[in-house]
Amino acid sequence: MYESDAGLLAPGRAGSPAEATTGDSAFLQAMLDAEAALTRAQSACGLAPAEAGRAVTQTADADRFDVRDLALRARSGGNPVIPLVVDLTATVPEHARPYVHRGATSQDILDTAAMLVASRTLATVLDDLERAAGEVARHAATHRDTQMAGRTLTQHAVPTTFGLKAAGWRALILDARDRLSAVRASLPAQLGGAAGTLAAFSAFSAPAAPIAQEDTDGQEDTDGQGEVDLLALVAAYARELGLAEPVLPWHTLRTPIADLAGALAFTAGALGKMAADVLTLSRTEIGEVEEEEGGDSSALPHKANPVHATLIAAAARRAPGLAATLYGSLAAEDERPAGAWHAEWEPLRDLLRLVGGAAHDGAALAAGLRVVPYTMRENLQLTDGLIVSERLAAVFADRIGRARAREVLAAAADRAHSETTDLADVLFDVLREEPELAGLDLAELTDPTRYTGSAGPLTDRALERR
Repeated sequence: MYESDAGLLAPGRAGSPAEATTGDSAFLQAMLDAEAALTRAQSACGLAPAEAGRAVTQTADADRFDVRDLALRARSGGNPVIPLVVDLTATVPEHARPYVHRGATSQDILDTAAMLVASRTLATVLDDLERAAGEVARHAATHRDTQMAGRTLTQHAVPTTFGLKAAGWRALILDARDRLSAVRASLPAQLGGAAGTLAAFSAFSAPAAPIAQEDTDGQEDTDGQGEVDLLALVAAYARELGLAEPVLPWHTLRTPIADLAGALAFTAGALGKMAADVLTLSRTEIGEVEEEEGGDSSALPHKANPVHATLIAAAARRAPGLAATLYGSLAAEDERPAGAWHAEWEPLRDLLRLVGGAAHDGAALAAGLRVVPYTMRENLQLTDGLIVSERLAAVFADRIGRARAREVLAAAADRAHSETTDLADVLFDVLREEPELAGLDLAELTDPTRYTGSAGPLTDRALERR
């Protein structure tokens, strides 16, 4: 029994806006939109009757066609456009049938449909990224001066602020927004005919037996294409679709797909950074943040799992591999490829779905994130003052030299660690043995809340970006 893909094993995209814009019906509608736009463009350029454009457009409704039947029949020709053209032609009024798919090749329609699907999906992704950026900006502003431990290579390093961390998340999200916006604006229509020369469009519009004519300088014009402005047709086609006009047919010039893949993979990684931090900081033994609506566990009633962050992290791990497949398809032979083009369809859809779901989860994660400043302050004390050793090293070096300062602090840190005592207590003894260090305010120097550098101004500067 055939069942549609309901997303049972894809909770990241299930129910997201991207799921609706990338489903089989959405792709089918995009192919139909491409076919209808092509007939309208030819009508606008005088290559088809206006009634044909209207008739095909009225018929180009995905609900009129059987997606599963098209999929099964696509096996014989290797792509779904071939059976779709047969069915669309049979469905439109008889007077419009000669103008369905006229001059085009399957790749023209499927590539154009992919660009339409991508554009429609990116619109929802960009909306979610804007929401996520706004919510993260709120956290950054609220916690501009909320001190917490900065961690490097999993260990406490120096103090930082949660505001600065959130500002970093926002910067990545805005970087992703800008990249996706630029890519979306550049998504092109595809129109080239069988081998990218547009020849069939001219052949359909030319006289049955072209007659050689004398041009103004006495030379014969025998190409039979003088009366047809095929570049104007490409421009009209792009306008009908709301896509960019391509400079060349890009059947084997896959820059649009590669650019889209790169921007989507970057977006998954940008959201993945926020998710990775949330997963770390929400660990039970750290407890500095938590998701407002944690997920249930089938076995452990007490748990509230960071589900949004988990699903984003899963997307960030899958996206690079999908993008790699799309990059691999750049090496496409001839004027139309065998296999390279076909290899793009599923990974491109999966990538759009993954990023669409991740952006949706990212907005929800940011909106519902709970920050726990009290725990952040407690965790700052876990190393008993060692977290400010960098500051102490700089101050001591001014008085006793860098080498001696490092030696003194290393010994003090070892002692504090072995005796499980506070670094400040050990340093009181050190100051008595090092006259050059007399008079230093150890309480102030070992207070981690007073060593956050320019975290506040850096956060302010980051939040100025719109």
